[in-house]
Formats: sequence, C-alpha cells, structure tokens
Amino acid sequence: MDLDPELAALRPLGGFFVLRTLPGTAGEPWRLPTLADGYEGGTADPRRDPVALRVATVAGRLRTAEPRVAASLAQQGLAARLWSAALGCAVLYGRVPDLDPRLLRWDARATAPDDLWLAEPRPLPGDAATLAATVLHGHLEPLAAALRARYGVAAGLLWGNAGSALAATARELSRWARAHGRTDVAARTRVLTAELFAHPLLETTGTRTGTAFRRRSCCLYYRVPGGGLCGDCCFTRPPRSSPRSSLRSSPGGASG
Repeated sequence: MDLDPELAALRPLGGFFVLRTLPGTAGEPWRLPTLADGYEGGTADPRRDPVALRVATVAGRLRTAEPRVAASLAQQGLAARLWSAALGCAVLYGRVPDLDPRLLRWDARATAPDDLWLAEPRPLPGDAATLAATVLHGHLEPLAAALRARYGVAAGLLWGNAGSALAATARELSRWARAHGRTDVAARTRVLTAELFAHPLLETTGTRTGTAFRRRSCCLYYRVPGGGLCGDCCFTRPPRSSPRSSLRSSPGGASG
C-alpha cells in the first residue's frame, strides 16, 4: 500500500504513532524549527533551540532539577515517537516515510501527536536497513552526540533508551494486531524488530523474550520526584530509597 499524504493508516494505532504532515497546513507548524536544528546545536536564537526547549519542558513537567535526567527522558520520548511512526508505517504500508531531520519540524513544548510535523511523506523501502538508516543513524546518533556533549548523558544509557523505545513500540503494534486479527502486522512487526535488534547499536542494549524486554541500563526515571523503576529496568529496586516510588512501564509517560 502506498503512503497517503496524511499517513492516515497510523491513526487507529493511537496518538503516539500518529505523524502530522504539513502539505495543506498553514501557519505555525511551518515556523517551527526542524529536528536538524536541534541536532546541529540549535538555531541562532537559543530560545528556539528545540533540544534545549524539550529538555527544559520535560524537566518542568517532571519537576526534576537534574538536566541529565530530563535529557535522558526527553530522548527516550523522542526515540519512541520516531520508532512508532517509522515502524508503524513499515508494517502497515510496507513503506517508510523519509524522516530526514530537515523534513521534520518539532514543537518541543507539545505532546504527541502535535509535536512532530513532516514536510511531505516521501516513500522509502519498508525494510529493517531503511528503518535503521532513518531512525538510528538519521536521528538517534546525532541526538545522542548532542546530549552527551551538552548534558553529559552516557552513551550506553541513551542506546538503552533507544532499545527500550523500540521494544515498547513493537509490543504496542503486536497488541493492536492481535486485537484486530491482523496476523500479517504481527508477523511483520516480529521480523523487523528482530532484525533491528541485531544492529550493533541495539544488540547489547537488553535481553528480549518474545515481546518482553529487559534493558541493561537505566533511564534515570527513579531520580524524578515520585518516580520509580520502569518495567524493563535493569534494577529490581531503586538505587536510592524513595517512599513514593512505583513501578512504571516504559517508555511513554516520562517523555514529556
């Protein structure tokens, strides 16, 4: 199935998978900075640096004073959004839209699905190699480099976030496929996810058993006031006591 201009097939999957498109849209979305602006160090106006804005937004929403924690959770949320749109398109359309960072405008203060706007859905092959080139190399590598340089977030943590986000995306797609009798979607999700986790950047991020995933790193959510451990965390209890801690599933809620 060819990509349609509004990527309408993603809508039944839920808001986290939806990707807005700009053709036919006027006004504010066209004035937003691109993801490339953030990866390259922001725009000339630091107030329009989307990475800094996102980290500050997440910090404010989660009431954390630790920029490293906010940066980790902001990255995990964006990784989940990118995996959701890309993998969702790959399994439903058999194609992936070109998600070049210069084509994606980012409202860093907004929540899904109003955060990302794609200039136009240019179709690419829907195979694992294209998904890796599009999401891992096109986005998560330059984003990780920016967050390491600016906030001191460890590389292993960031790739753990990427693996966690991919595993969560695959679980949601599998759950939707079972609920709607789409065995083809479930099968394609399994194949593509397995191939992606064989990639050198993801293969050591955790252990997979079916759709379950146990990561080898921690996203630092336990350091958020009132936070706890994600369902796929490497820890079995928070490294420091937190009377209000609770188990939270990964990766949606902490993304801002």
